[in-house]
Amino acid sequence: MTSQLHTSSLCHPGQRVGSLIHVMWILMMGFTQETWASSDTQPHSIKIEGDITLGGLFPVHSRGPAGVPCGEIKKEKGIHRMEAMLYALDQINSDPDLLPNITLGARILDTCSRDTYALEQSLTFVQALIQKDNSDVRCSNGEPPIIPKPERVVGVIGASASSVSIMVANVLRLFAIPQISYASTAPELSDNNRYDFFSRVVPPDSFQAQAMVDIVKAMGWNYVSTLASEGNYGESGVDAFIQISREAGGLCIAQAIKIPREPRPGEFDKIIKRLMETSNARGVIIFANEDDIKRVLEAAKRANLTGHFLFVGSDSWGAKNSPILNLEDVAEGAVTILPKRASIEGEERISQDSVYEQEGKVQFVIDAVYAMAHALHSMHMDLCSGSMGVCDKMDPVDGRMLLSYIRAVNFNGSAGTGVMFNENGDAPGRYDIFQYQLSNTTNPGYKIIGQWTNHLRLNAEDMQWSAGDKLVPDSVCSFPCESGERKRMVKGVPCCWHCELCDGYQYLLDEFNCDMCPFDMRPTPNRTGCRPTPIIKLEWGSPWAVIPVFLAVLGILATSGVIITFIRFNDTPIVRASGRELSYVLLTGIFLIYLITFLMIAEPSTVVCAFRRLFLGLGMCISYSAMLTKTNRIYRIFEQGKKSVTPPKFISPTSQLIITFILISVQLLGIFIWFGVVPPHTNIDFDELRPPNPEFARGILKCDMSDLSLIGCLSYSMGLMVTCTVYAIKSRGVPETFNEAKPIGFTMYTTCIIWLAFVPIFFGTSQSTEKMFIQTTTLTVSMSLSATVSLGMLYIPKVYVIIFHPEQNVQKRKRSFKAVVQAATVSTHLSQKASDKQNGETKVEPDRSQ
Repeated sequence: MTSQLHTSSLCHPGQRVGSLIHVMWILMMGFTQETWASSDTQPHSIKIEGDITLGGLFPVHSRGPAGVPCGEIKKEKGIHRMEAMLYALDQINSDPDLLPNITLGARILDTCSRDTYALEQSLTFVQALIQKDNSDVRCSNGEPPIIPKPERVVGVIGASASSVSIMVANVLRLFAIPQISYASTAPELSDNNRYDFFSRVVPPDSFQAQAMVDIVKAMGWNYVSTLASEGNYGESGVDAFIQISREAGGLCIAQAIKIPREPRPGEFDKIIKRLMETSNARGVIIFANEDDIKRVLEAAKRANLTGHFLFVGSDSWGAKNSPILNLEDVAEGAVTILPKRASIEGEERISQDSVYEQEGKVQFVIDAVYAMAHALHSMHMDLCSGSMGVCDKMDPVDGRMLLSYIRAVNFNGSAGTGVMFNENGDAPGRYDIFQYQLSNTTNPGYKIIGQWTNHLRLNAEDMQWSAGDKLVPDSVCSFPCESGERKRMVKGVPCCWHCELCDGYQYLLDEFNCDMCPFDMRPTPNRTGCRPTPIIKLEWGSPWAVIPVFLAVLGILATSGVIITFIRFNDTPIVRASGRELSYVLLTGIFLIYLITFLMIAEPSTVVCAFRRLFLGLGMCISYSAMLTKTNRIYRIFEQGKKSVTPPKFISPTSQLIITFILISVQLLGIFIWFGVVPPHTNIDFDELRPPNPEFARGILKCDMSDLSLIGCLSYSMGLMVTCTVYAIKSRGVPETFNEAKPIGFTMYTTCIIWLAFVPIFFGTSQSTEKMFIQTTTLTVSMSLSATVSLGMLYIPKVYVIIFHPEQNVQKRKRSFKAVVQAATVSTHLSQKASDKQNGETKVEPDRSQ
């Protein structure tokens, strides 16, 4: 057998491609690597004779292990694509309108998916252009040798991998041989200064990268990792993706991992572990050859991460089955991209017993061959007009001129779309978007879910993920913050943040900042704004108000009853003996003390606040002024009696009233000065009831009386109370049959105890959330209790006698002041002697009766 095939050995043109492919397949499968290498002709090559020869570069074999250039046969990327070129040549040679009377031949080489090996192979294409000096070479008979002229390749179709195309392009440009690739998409190849003889019928990865960025953003992802095979295709593709995503914003790269050209054992397991270091980045953008793709999927399966990673594959993955063979569950949901294509009718199966699915780049191989043919046809029309076959002007073909014709072609390709090139030799970007779907489908496989032609059209309803789920999985660094939470960005990673709650009385000012609500407002439940703080006051139905009001009502009724009784029995001995004038004054004070409870609970207003100021201390001032005047009178009378029988001054009822009103006027003067300096008004206190939880915050409507001003208002009355207590203590020895000193004393002792208990309760609740209620209740109850003590100690017994024992309410014999004093003195002496006798002492007192 031979590795050269001649067109003369083919059948009728209609049957030529079938026979050719069948023979080629036998050759490819029949020879081992050793057989190919030992062949007398060009190893790993196919030769087809023709008037004009085109070169072809295809990865018929995969890359071999270390030390071996070629590995296993690649059915899809190798055989399918090579078949496509042979099919295209057959169609062109059979077309009477395209290159009539000119047959295109080919020299097809195997790149073995390795750039260095492909470079060695491609030197075949330039042999005819290398000038050799054979002048000193002679045959044995002295005649110059007859050296066969090497075939001249006018253009090259290929290569597949970008790294191979770059390597070959650097050689072909030196000899002005145009090159059209059917699969190389590296953006680097768009550099028309370095790769001026390179063109391609597939769009560059810069378009592909843009399409992939659009896909990722359409799925709502903002945090992905990238995988790239070492080499121009993978690295430049990922670089373009990263650059475009950075310019677009809103997309961050968690990790950018490079797959070594010669990976060590366990390398792919390490890659999976690195990807799991940022496990939130479930989306993996992969620009890799199909061998690397397969090994990545295998490593993910070994790590029990099936379904975790969401792959977005470039056109090297496309719609191929070989990378996912036996790994379908790991690849489920993968979104891949492929230049827009169409299946080409007319190609036969590789073998009759295999399930054939046309490889994704087949149409582009055909378009590349047709682009070369159309350029040669236009060139022939211009240079060889009217000539049959190849004229002298096209022998040899000028490569630079042919390049200009290539860049000018514009025809409908095998998929029905236009084939054309821009100034850099790039084809326009047109992509189909695929997803590999496995679950809930009668026909598992790649499904078209959208297209990209300068912009993305994605049919989200056609997408399907693991277990048939329709909801797009997340691949985000940080999930959106909840309502009322601000973002605290992670330094250097704009897609990652920590969510922090706007706490206390803060609300979310913007995405990144919290701000305090105004003092009279509190945040809304979702903390997106502020709302007015509710205003409260002590309500009549509140438990804090019911008890004080109940006590005050009872006190007012009791006080009114005493006043009515005294008025009714105004001229009776008990009423006159109690000091009618001061009693009415004292009862008025007690009545006002009870009345202040209603003012303290009433809704604050300017009028209510004014009356609070006026009556808060006035009732107590009136009561204690009257009691102080009484105790002072008693004390002065009996102190004066110890010295003289002359009564002290200012003990008459009129004098007592004057003294009482003078004491009261001091309180009134202070109150009116306060009115003038700070007029009464209401305010809303938002600080008093402002707990850590703003839901319980309230503004309290109150009069502008601070705790200090309240104590100041009562301080004068407290002073009167203390002074009265001192006089009551001094008058404790006076016989109770002659005065009210002892009941007043008991009253003051009890009152002092009440107010001593009031102070710690009142000020000890200053930090309570119910401070206003507790303090108001404490104050009003304390005042009511002190008034009740005064009423009960001083007047209830008198009313009891007046009502129930009127026989005791009779006039007794009047005694002079001297007699009263003498009786009191004797009583005092007797009490003293009794005390001394109990102590075992006997004292001789002088007789003062003489």
